[in-house]
Amino acid sequence: MTPSIASLVPESSIVSTVSQDIAKGELPPLPKEIDASSYTTVLTFYLNGVKQVVRNPNPEGTLLDYLRLNAHLTGTKLGCSEGGCGACTIVVASIDPDTNSVYYAAINSCIAPLIFVEGKHLITVEGIGNVKNPHPAQERIAYFHGSQCGFCTPGIVMSLYALLRNTDGSPSKDQIVEAWDGNLCRCTGYKPIIDAANTFVSGCARGKDCCKNKSNGQGCGGGPNGTTTNSDGNGMEVDMNKLMSPNGMPLKPAYTADQELIFPPSLRKYELPPIYFGNFRKVWFRPTSKAQLLQIKSAYPSAKIVGGSSEIQIEIKMKAANYNVSVFANDIPELKAFSYVPGQGLHFGSNISLSRLEEVLHALIEGSDKFSLPKLEPHQTGFFRAMLHQLKYFAGRQIRNAATPAGNIATASPISDLNPVLVSAHAVLTVEQEGKEPMELSMADFFISYRNTKLPTEGIITSIFVPETTKLQHVAAYKQAKRKDDDIAIVTSSFFMEVDDNNVITQARLVYGGMAPITLAAKDASSFLVGKNLLDRETLESTFSCLERDFNLPYGVPGGMATYRRGLALSFFYRFYNQVKSDLNLEFDADVLTEVTRDHVKGKRDIVNPFESRILGKSNPHLSALKQVTGEAVYVDDIPPQHGELFGVQVLSTKARAKILSVDFSAALEVPGVVDYVDINDLPNREANMWGSVNGYEPFFADGEVFYAGQCIGVVLAETELAANEGMRAVKVEYEDLPFITTIEEAIEANSYFDHIKPQTYKGDIEEGLKKAKYVFEGTNRMGAQEHFYLETQGALAVPEPEDGELKIYSSSQNPTETQHFVASATGVPDSRIVCRVKRLGGGFGGKESRCVQLAGLASIGAVKTKRPVRMILSRAEDMQTSGQRHPFLFKWRCGFDENYKMTAYEVDLYCNAGWTMDLSKGVIERAVLHADNVYFCPNVTVRGWICKTNTASNTAFRGFGGPQGMFACESMFYEVADRMNIDLDELRRINYYDKTQNQSTSFKQAITEDFSIPEIVEQLHVESDYEARKAQVSAFNKEHKWIKRGITTTPTKFGISFGALFLNQAGALVHIYHDGSILLTHGGTEMGQGLHTKMAMICAHELQVPLDNVFISETATNTVPNTSPSAASASSDLNGGAVKNACDQLNERLRPYREKFGPNATMREMAHAAYMDRVNLSANGFYKTPDIGFIFGEENPKPAFYYFTQGACVSEVEVNMLTGDFSVIRTDIKMDIGRPINQAIDYGQIEGAYVQGQGLFTTEQSLWFAHNGQIFTRGPGAYKIPGFRDIPQEFNVTMLKDRPFNHLNTIHRSKGIGEPPLFLGSTVLFAIREAVKAGRKQFGLDDVLVLNSPCTAERIRLAVGDDIIKRAVVTPKKGEKPFLVEA
Repeated sequence: MTPSIASLVPESSIVSTVSQDIAKGELPPLPKEIDASSYTTVLTFYLNGVKQVVRNPNPEGTLLDYLRLNAHLTGTKLGCSEGGCGACTIVVASIDPDTNSVYYAAINSCIAPLIFVEGKHLITVEGIGNVKNPHPAQERIAYFHGSQCGFCTPGIVMSLYALLRNTDGSPSKDQIVEAWDGNLCRCTGYKPIIDAANTFVSGCARGKDCCKNKSNGQGCGGGPNGTTTNSDGNGMEVDMNKLMSPNGMPLKPAYTADQELIFPPSLRKYELPPIYFGNFRKVWFRPTSKAQLLQIKSAYPSAKIVGGSSEIQIEIKMKAANYNVSVFANDIPELKAFSYVPGQGLHFGSNISLSRLEEVLHALIEGSDKFSLPKLEPHQTGFFRAMLHQLKYFAGRQIRNAATPAGNIATASPISDLNPVLVSAHAVLTVEQEGKEPMELSMADFFISYRNTKLPTEGIITSIFVPETTKLQHVAAYKQAKRKDDDIAIVTSSFFMEVDDNNVITQARLVYGGMAPITLAAKDASSFLVGKNLLDRETLESTFSCLERDFNLPYGVPGGMATYRRGLALSFFYRFYNQVKSDLNLEFDADVLTEVTRDHVKGKRDIVNPFESRILGKSNPHLSALKQVTGEAVYVDDIPPQHGELFGVQVLSTKARAKILSVDFSAALEVPGVVDYVDINDLPNREANMWGSVNGYEPFFADGEVFYAGQCIGVVLAETELAANEGMRAVKVEYEDLPFITTIEEAIEANSYFDHIKPQTYKGDIEEGLKKAKYVFEGTNRMGAQEHFYLETQGALAVPEPEDGELKIYSSSQNPTETQHFVASATGVPDSRIVCRVKRLGGGFGGKESRCVQLAGLASIGAVKTKRPVRMILSRAEDMQTSGQRHPFLFKWRCGFDENYKMTAYEVDLYCNAGWTMDLSKGVIERAVLHADNVYFCPNVTVRGWICKTNTASNTAFRGFGGPQGMFACESMFYEVADRMNIDLDELRRINYYDKTQNQSTSFKQAITEDFSIPEIVEQLHVESDYEARKAQVSAFNKEHKWIKRGITTTPTKFGISFGALFLNQAGALVHIYHDGSILLTHGGTEMGQGLHTKMAMICAHELQVPLDNVFISETATNTVPNTSPSAASASSDLNGGAVKNACDQLNERLRPYREKFGPNATMREMAHAAYMDRVNLSANGFYKTPDIGFIFGEENPKPAFYYFTQGACVSEVEVNMLTGDFSVIRTDIKMDIGRPINQAIDYGQIEGAYVQGQGLFTTEQSLWFAHNGQIFTRGPGAYKIPGFRDIPQEFNVTMLKDRPFNHLNTIHRSKGIGEPPLFLGSTVLFAIREAVKAGRKQFGLDDVLVLNSPCTAERIRLAVGDDIIKRAVVTPKKGEKPFLVEA
């Protein structure tokens, strides 16, 4: 546990002063030039309407630490510690001095210091509503199915809450999606959250066609009684007083300000005092005037000036930076002022928030009544528009609410978005120092070297001046990132050009970020342009040549992507060149100025379920939805601190492979608060160090040698998380380096395999099939890793009992039984002494199926040694270093097709990167092998799987578990083969689909039965999505556009449902009926957002014929249901549902006499009480095992591998910018065969969430490792990009297969597993991008077959286009030169 970071005391007892605290030795003395009597150590603020008075808080804590540890408000979550995921979002209300109104700022509490809220009103998710009385924002997100695992939900709620408060409850759709730029969700696919928020949008989306404009003056929402009307997000107007959720649940009326928390009146009169607090390790100052700030900086020249803390806190958390004197400068009015100087430009304070700067710039450009600023002529606003453009894509709203221009400038990031504009503008900084006249520094030459500037040591940037432009001047700024919104730049730029009336360039400044260690002007290119005629063809060509010289990046340049970055530098200038010509009404390349389409999200779910009954089939909300939206849902790290609890932090290897020469932890034990150090020597024996499956054992602790960067060497146990981390850094490890392997290609070259596992499937004769073929092709494709990025990182709490070696383990685990077993092994007791308890997970996706065991084991070993509870919660960086990812794959294939385009032979080798141990790689490669056929018949098939051993973290289960990789190999082959044979891909597929009428079998000899539904799915999908017509429209669009291309395609999927390991296909359940009629249900599955508990409760209620709210599920625990299988393989509903039904069947049989006695309307309370009085057992233990499976590789006539297949298909249409690699998904239509759904809304949520996760897998999510040392580079949201709110399809439609009774299914209530199957459909985005890029390449004369590997990043897209610009940018490696970053 981290300690309290503050001491709450009654206001009346605050009598101590800074001077007194210094005299007591509680504070470091102040230098004589600072008057201690003018400062206080007391922070005063309001929290959810309650006044807080805090004396001398811990200076090393954050605002989030205060909330969770002092205020005990755990609804606000820690997701990343870098302000990149939004889980920590809270709202800070304060008086806006410019408008004298209250402004509600969404803020990242994980990086904000506590001083940030002094004198303000802090509002958390708990403060706006609760389960019994939720806020409308909370209720709508819950009832629109916008919360699955729920860990991100409080942050999402608070971002929406801030927007509602600032817009009086009537935001626009643009404001809604913009408000969530800084929030991420890994479960939902975002659309239901957007749908919920759109119910607050004012006005009718039909515009002039609104029903109210009809002759009677009334419409669908407007009536004579003054009902409030809002748009429902799909163009329909609804009565807000009768608003219903999609499944018919009544909702609260619209937001009204008088029902909200008021801004505390006392804060309106509160005068901010200067503050000084801390200890002898670190102190904080909060000056309230510029004079005080200059005085502090003079006394402490090395003091760190803090504005938004967005970068500083990351340096502290990630790099252990020690800023022992920090000065919070965000409450100084002089540094926030702004004014327009007529005829000159904009003057603004250095610490104006970026959000306020946006508003100021917008007022100058568009006009606004908010400030006393004029609306300027367009020609005057060149630099202002460029700044506004860059700010639009800078971080999320939470960061922009806190971050400041001065922070952006002073940190001197070479990829800053704003600095290129300021440099190109020759903006002027006013710099002040104590006792000296203010000085002016030009941004033109402000940056000296990496992170070094001309700012004097004691200097403070106090204001910034940006000039306006003239009619002859032209300005534009551009940025390219991995993800469009809330992302750091790959390359950013700002261009300034002055052109006279004769089209002669008189001034030019081409400024770039991301092309050098500093923000840098392209000197050769800028100089060359002066005096040149804009219309001269050589002007453009020669400028390209100059830019090539200006930015002659080496192949191994830090950050990588040398060719792409050079290509962007040229592409950006080409775009600007055409922009200037456009401004001058000259002939220009119009398409180059176009952005990809990004529209509001809309779409539909086919919510009509023909199989709906009293309970089953209904779209009930997730049982925990209201708990999650109100912050009441409890996750592992929300469990209150235990008595004597310690916090454990791992000592991780920094080497990819090395011998351990020595480990010296003596210095760690000297750190105050450190209690002990645990390593392999604290285990009962060496065997106890091993955990994992039979084929994948790995050690808890390194034993003399490390095999990947991130391997655990030992654990430091301390009273606080802070002390544990300090102790960890004090441990000294000496290594002897050994050669290491990172990539699949390196492993193949070194023959580094796990040789004992080589799954293969054979059918027919490959060579004979190739002989019969008219067409024979071969190819190679690759698919990268994927980080799980569950919002809740791995966590465990081990609590030792005083007797018999018992331990209780609270774990974020998909696999309680395996956790129990290996904790028992590590601590030397039988399994029966260990209880693993799981309330819920904040996301899992397979990443907590096995990897959770490592952390639970380490915590338990520490707990046993110290006899004290031990909590271990991984940071995001630690989690991404140690927990493994989706397996990267390399595919090598051969295939043959006859004259009728039927496949005659298919041979493929699948190479997966397992990491340093097997973990679950056996199951992953086997499932990949079993899915390499996807939906196509071939009489002659050979599929071989190879498990590569490398020096990366052990890769592990991830949603799909090898299935997506196997199917990607097959679909990549089909796309390439269709191009080579010049046949329409959809026709080629149709010819080769399995045919259930032809007695066919799969490549692994499982019969194709009536369950196979792909032809029907695709047919219905194509009709409903208007596919053929849209293909023609895309073709027409591409003929008219040069640089913006569209692509549209279909992708099918067939996913087998069952565990590969036969013994795992079993489940248990325990049902108790209490004599008051209430029911307690326990089963072997864990709830991780997939709605498993909700479905099990519905099955139980249905079987026992009781209302759903009669059934309660508390947790999953190994002492109630033993020997559980992991919640994985999309089989949890089938297995546990079968067990629940079995238990209910037993109880129904015992209750049958009482049903007959009391009649059909008898309540469970009546029957249970009577049965209890008759001494009838009202508890039943249910069990289920999947029948008719048992596939074994190598058997001539094997049993089926899968009980059934969940199938589906998807059509996606994309738009791609050929100059940058940007893309957007215009529309996606998904149709799935989900049988008879138990809960259709939950199934649709799984479909949408899986699809978006799959879209990320195949596009933006790229895991990278440093080539020189084997360490992972992508360790958090700053470098690793999952899709955000604005990345999902702009039209997103989901339907289920129609016109089938599903009588052939023998599953629980004829439902189908759905968690994993839709994920592969995200590949339609990659394949649609491929179609768009093909259209682009064709116009540049490239007709060779395009191989586009996954992930299809913006870089890969741009490099694939093959135009003359990118050809000029190509960087080739010199002999022996390695790339900076590699994919494993």
